[in-house]
Amino acid sequence: MVDVTVRGAGIFGLSVAWACLVRGASVRVIDPNGVASGSSGGLVGALAPHTPERWNDKKELQFQSLDMAEALWAEVAELGGKDPGYARTGRIQPVGALELATERARAAQELWKGKYTWEIRDVREFGAFVPVTPSGLVIHDTLTARAHPRKATAALAAAVIAKGGEIVEDAAEQGKVVHATGAAGLVALSEELGKPVGAPIKGQSAILDYDARDLPQVFVDGLHAVPHADGTVAIGSTTEREFDDSSRCDGGLDDILGRIVRLIPVLKNKTVLERWAGLRPRARSRAPMLGAYPGRDREFIANGGFKIGFGMAPVVGQLMADLVLDGEDRIPESFRVEASLPKG
Repeated sequence: MVDVTVRGAGIFGLSVAWACLVRGASVRVIDPNGVASGSSGGLVGALAPHTPERWNDKKELQFQSLDMAEALWAEVAELGGKDPGYARTGRIQPVGALELATERARAAQELWKGKYTWEIRDVREFGAFVPVTPSGLVIHDTLTARAHPRKATAALAAAVIAKGGEIVEDAAEQGKVVHATGAAGLVALSEELGKPVGAPIKGQSAILDYDARDLPQVFVDGLHAVPHADGTVAIGSTTEREFDDSSRCDGGLDDILGRIVRLIPVLKNKTVLERWAGLRPRARSRAPMLGAYPGRDREFIANGGFKIGFGMAPVVGQLMADLVLDGEDRIPESFRVEASLPKG
C-alpha cells in the first residue's frame, strides 16, 4: 500500500513527495508526461527573494525556503547522485532610488536574521557581467541562489527513487492524494468549481553561450540573467496572459533577447543555444495555492508556483507533509486554496 499519491512530477509534486518520504511515508508520484514536463522543465532557475520591506507571511516563508534550500539540495544531490545545479551565488541589480535602496539594506539586517546582506556597491567591483546602471551603483544581495530547473527536478526525482519512492506514468491512486498538476490543474479546478481560481501564464526564455558560472545573477528591467554551472546564461522571462500557441517561441522572446543585450552589454552577439516556451501556473491570489482539495476527502492541492516555484519548493514540501501526514495545518491565509476562490 502507498500512504501518499502525488499527481504531478514537477518541482512542487517532487518536493511534496520528498518531504513525505523523509518522514517515513510510502509515496508514489504519477505523471503521464514524465518528470518536469511542464514549467519545471524551463531554463531560468532564479531563486531570488522579494525586497526586504513591508514584511508579510509570504515574504517570511519565502525567506525560510531560500534559507533551507542549500541543505536540501546538498542532501538531494548526495542521495540521488545527480547535480541540481544549485549554488548561492547572489544577485546584483541597478540602484534606482538611492534612499530606498539604503532603507532596504537596513531592513535586510533584521529581516534576513543577519545571515545575508543587501548592500549598495560600485558596479566596477563585479567585472563585465553587470547591468547598465546610470548611477554606477548596484544592489548586491547574498541570499539569492540559482538552480538549473531541469537538472534540479531530475536530481530530486533521483533522490525520491533512492529514498524508496516511485515515479510512474500511470497507476491507481492509493492513500491520500496531492494534486500538484501545474497549469493544467488550475484550469481543471476552475472548470470543476465553476470559478476562476487561477490561469496559465505563458513564459518564454532562452540560453546564451556565455560563461559566468561563478558570478552573481543579474536582475534588470524585470528580466533575469542567470549564470549556470555548465557555462551558459539563462535569460527570461516573458509574462503573457494572452497567446495563440503556448509552446511556440515568437516575437515576445525576440523582444527580451533584444532588450537584454542593451541592459547587459557583455551579452551582445552571444549565441542563442536554446529557446523555450511553456505555461506557468499562477493562482488567483498570486501566491502558491496549498491545502485541502475543495469537496474531496483526503485529497489536497499544491499548485501556483508561477515565478517562485523553485524558490518556494522546500517550504511547500514541508507544509504539505505536515498537513497530509500529521493533519497539522501551518499554511498561512494568503497561501490557502480559499485565498484563490472568488467571493460569493
